[in-house]
Amino acid sequence: MDQLQRHIGEHLGPLRCYARRLSRNGHEAEDLVQDSVARALSRADRFRAGSNLRAWLFTIMHNVHANQVRQRVARPESPVDDTVLGDIPCPADQDNRIELRDMARGLATLPAEQRQVLLLVALEGLRYDQVAQVLGIPAGTVMSRLSRARETLRRHLLGERPRLRRVK
Repeated sequence: MDQLQRHIGEHLGPLRCYARRLSRNGHEAEDLVQDSVARALSRADRFRAGSNLRAWLFTIMHNVHANQVRQRVARPESPVDDTVLGDIPCPADQDNRIELRDMARGLATLPAEQRQVLLLVALEGLRYDQVAQVLGIPAGTVMSRLSRARETLRRHLLGERPRLRRVK
């Protein structure tokens, strides 16, 4: 157990980063990390030695977040905070701030499923099979969601409006 705690501590940074992007709120992100680590420690007996601890932790976080979202939908308490990446420090360079703002806005426009896949691959550096394991979906679904997310984000950053199909 002591060794598992030490190894979990090595993954707290990436867990915090992913939690901030999932929850879009610094305080909720810290709660999400704390809840996820608590759940991991309480279920340490379920961790298979030799398997990927990082993927296991991200899976737990994904499930905790999904449960919290379901609870909020079932019992709404207050309006959702729409600040994206609000408490993450940004460089002072104006161009970088504008790019970061545009990227955050683009991420906010993505459906949750695409945003999760994009963040796990691009930000956390997980492989497709690891993302599939974390989210509990096939690897092909990971690749298609990632492709759609990247294309939507590219169009958003280039200022292109989405094309609507004409249905007769």
